Amino acid sequence: MFALPAVVTQAQAPGVLRQLLQAWPAQDVPRLDASGVQQFDSSTLAVLLACAREAQRRGAVLAIDGLPQRLNTLAQVYGVADFLGLSNSN
Repeated sequence: MFALPAVVTQAQAPGVLRQLLQAWPAQDVPRLDASGVQQFDSSTLAVLLACAREAQRRGAVLAIDGLPQRLNTLAQVYGVADFLGLSNSN
């Protein structure tokens, strides 16, 4: 499982995504721990979407644990929550 850092904004997003994809073994089920994310913006959703697309490309489904409610709400507003496997109650 890869734990997202406390801050994932536009400045950090490319590096976070690069680290995430490098640390992601091909055989593992992709799982992210978002419980520590405290500061985020729409770039965080871009990172999550890129991970979900990569998982899909590998024939897997991305699992996101501990997503902050405000980030879940942002995903709902942007219309990407279903693709990310998120529910309204997350």
